[in-house]
Amino acid sequence: MVLRTDRTTSAARAAERRIRVRGRDDERRLTAADLGGDLGERATLVQFSSAFCAPCRATRRTLAEVARMVPGVAHVEIDAEDRLGLVRELDVLKTPTVLVLGPDGEVVRRAQGQPRRADVIAALGEAVDGRRDG
Repeated sequence: MVLRTDRTTSAARAAERRIRVRGRDDERRLTAADLGGDLGERATLVQFSSAFCAPCRATRRTLAEVARMVPGVAHVEIDAEDRLGLVRELDVLKTPTVLVLGPDGEVVRRAQGQPRRADVIAALGEAVDGRRDG
């Protein structure tokens, strides 16, 4: 048996713990029917969660707080187990996964893992202002 303790192994573990953020999803737009809730007038924070996910509970609090702070922003939480078709269509691989939608439902940003409040606010600025970095 060989036990590896080199930097590559440590770096790989650290990278897996980081939040993965991507840009928009090939012009994909979500509707109120897709989400099971209304889109926000200016932006929507969509959270895919699962029942026993501790980071999902913290993410719920963060997104709800930001949605209350920013007028015209809605927060919609989706139980990944109940919406497997949508999960597969959007390539949601873990919970929590957060999508930031523009006012027209276009996916502007997505992140896997528990987001920081500042990152959510920055992504909302991108959705609200119509900037598309990526």
